[in-house]
Amino acid sequence: MKTKIMTRRRVLGTGSAALAATVFGKRAIAAPEFDFKLGVNTPETHPLTIRLAEAAKAVGAQSSGRLNITVFANSQLGGDPEMLSQVRAGGIELLAAPSMTLSTLVPLSGLPSIGFAFQSYDQVWAAMDGGVGDIVRDAIARTGVVPLNKVWDNGFRQITSSSSRQLNSVDDLKGFKIRVPVTALLTSLFSGLGALPSSISYSELYSALQTHIVEGQENPLAQVSTGKLYEVQKYCALSNHCWSGYWILGNRRAMAGLPPDLVALINAAFDAAAVKERADLVEMDRSLQAELTGKGMTFNKPDPVQFRAALVKAGFYTQWRKTYGADAWAALEKYTGKLT
Repeated sequence: MKTKIMTRRRVLGTGSAALAATVFGKRAIAAPEFDFKLGVNTPETHPLTIRLAEAAKAVGAQSSGRLNITVFANSQLGGDPEMLSQVRAGGIELLAAPSMTLSTLVPLSGLPSIGFAFQSYDQVWAAMDGGVGDIVRDAIARTGVVPLNKVWDNGFRQITSSSSRQLNSVDDLKGFKIRVPVTALLTSLFSGLGALPSSISYSELYSALQTHIVEGQENPLAQVSTGKLYEVQKYCALSNHCWSGYWILGNRRAMAGLPPDLVALINAAFDAAAVKERADLVEMDRSLQAELTGKGMTFNKPDPVQFRAALVKAGFYTQWRKTYGADAWAALEKYTGKLT
């Protein structure tokens, strides 16, 4: 069974195609017993979207067409906050939710994204497939949505800026107008570094940079590339200021309505795809700096020690230790070492 990544043209044409099949004859393929929509903000070319479609296709094939999952890429079903509301209400059945956006509903999902916490992917996956992942997954489940087992990679985040400012030090961030996701954690981080963060949906980011509503933004290199942000940004500071991921969430009622064998298929297919997507992101990051340099971006690598010291002075770590609680903080520091 073929699973498509839906484009806007395909979305508009779906209704008329279904009507034609009903009016002019029987469908060539029987309708699935269960038909799920999966929303994601990444473009069709992003490894996350590609692997989501691969997992959806595997579920369709292995269920003999009983469960069809259609992936709607590039925020076609709404911005991240809107899609999060939809998956909770049942408007969509599945969502690849950025951990930053999810933190507005589940504050603990922001725990792994504490500024300058993880220094390597070895630390990240030990924590997320271990104790930190367990803590976040339990917190998500208490909000009425169903998290799948493995978190997917969104990468270490970097800071880009327009031609008017290259970022090499904490002082360079003073008064810097930067777009951040709609999340308190990154707003707090960049405020602590003296910048002026502004919460803007990813779907509106390109135009906000193009029209100079903000001077810069922060994202993994994969999204700088697939979102074509290099067209409106000149510099990239390889800050690795935090790591972020994507959680695959299911509407509780929709998931509860599936037979156990289909639930098992979803978990197995999406967990296998998550492992592949993690490797994809590492490989993509290896080549992206050269690719983006060829498209006109200039890279530099600031010393992270100065940024961490500024955050300690601003009380950033003390504030978030209180927010997340001593137990969760201790679980994080088991993998990262002491943060204050």
